[in-house]
This record gives sequence, C-alpha cells and structure tokens, in this order.
Amino acid sequence: MPDQSSQTDPLQGKIALITGASGGIGYATALALGRRGCSIAVHYNAAKAKADALVAELSQIGVKAIAFQAEMGNFDQVRKLHADVVEQLGHPDILFNNAGRTNTVVGMWGDMGSISIDEFEHTWRVNTASSYLLTQLCLPNMVQNKFGRIVFCSSVAAGVGGVIGPHYASSKSALHGLLHWIAIRHAKDGVTCNAVAPALIIETSMFENPSEQLKDKIPVGRFGLPHEIASVVEMLVSNAYMTNKIIVSDGGMTPSAF
Repeated sequence: MPDQSSQTDPLQGKIALITGASGGIGYATALALGRRGCSIAVHYNAAKAKADALVAELSQIGVKAIAFQAEMGNFDQVRKLHADVVEQLGHPDILFNNAGRTNTVVGMWGDMGSISIDEFEHTWRVNTASSYLLTQLCLPNMVQNKFGRIVFCSSVAAGVGGVIGPHYASSKSALHGLLHWIAIRHAKDGVTCNAVAPALIIETSMFENPSEQLKDKIPVGRFGLPHEIASVVEMLVSNAYMTNKIIVSDGGMTPSAF
C-alpha cells in the first residue's frame, strides 16, 4: 500500500473558477480551495468590494487570485468571463457553479401566477443556463488534460419544492439532470461532476433574515454556515471516486439524497 503521507495534494497547482465567489458559500469555498494550493478565479457581479477583499485575503496566504466581473444572466458576459480567466490564470481545472438568484420569493403557499414568464426565464438564465454554458466552455480542456472537477450549487428546493418559489426550485432541479449526464459521459475522461444541495445557510445574501420558525424545521436545531458547505465542495473536488452525486447539506431536514 502506498505511503499516503508522501503523496502531494491532488489540488496543488490547480486553477479553480468559483462563480458567485463574493457571497458566503463562494467566499468560504475560495478560501478552502486556496488553502489546498489552488489558484482562484474570483467571480462576482455587483459586490466588487467583497471580491477584492477575498482576493486580498487569498493573497495574504500566498494564493494567486484574480477577481472577474460578469452578469451571469448575460451569455456574452459569461463567455468573456471564461476567456478572461483563461487569459489571466489559465484553463480552469475546477469549476464551482455557485452563482444564483432567488428573485421574487412567493413562499411555500404562494401564487404561481405572481411569477411572470419573464422572471422565470431570467431565474433560469442565471441559475441554470449560465452554469450550462460555463461548463460547456470549460469541459474540452478538462477532457484533454484528463482532469476536471465540476460542482453545481443546487438546493434542497430542487427535491422538495422549498420556500422560495417554483421558478427557483425548478431552476435548481434542472442542474441535477445536467450533472447526471455529464458525470456518466465524462467519467472515463478523468472528469467528475457532482452537486451540493444546501438548505437554510446563514451569512449569505440569499438568507439574511431567517425566522425562528424556519429553524424549527431543522433537526440539528440551527442554521448552516458557509464553511460547512465549502467543506463538502472541497471533498467533491479532491475525491476522484466521487461522481454523479448530489450531497444534501440540510441539517437533517431530508432523510436521504434525492
């Protein structure tokens, strides 16, 4: 049996593109992968100050990091994001499709009619189509190098409907079909594809004012934290045997994967 202590970290020297890196989960994941020796492409849309702060924090620990701005609902900007990352850092070995929007929140008992088809489409463009496009752009080099790690940030809403609305839940569940196809198609190419499906994670822009009533739904009795989701992503990108999986991180709300 080989001596594990003598082996280098499989993430050392890899390039990770993290969308929505200025938010709680993206920020924590960037730090986690940076500490593992990855260079980090820090994507943001409007939160430039947070993105710059993350780059500075990563730089302080010796990590090469650059911030890149793009509106993920604009496909031309998504294409430019990829081109800029390749030009300034290199082709991504790791892609964490983390950027997303909730848009209008109608709740569990809301009116589907209050979500217009235009808002539905915009939600899907940001949450689903941009991830599809960015993955499509990153895959060829991953396949060529026989190494790639793709992770989608889904949501418990994809499996149970959730508390935001049908536009958001459906945009996240669509990622599951996408990852299953990619994982099976490219497993022999050294490319893994998985998702993390969080629920009720505080210290994020999507979940800023949680109610105690929501906390009562969580068996562990508290809300989740960004670094706890980041640790799941870290496991998925460091484990070459993990693919075609959706890891639900919800404090025990759901009894199994979906």
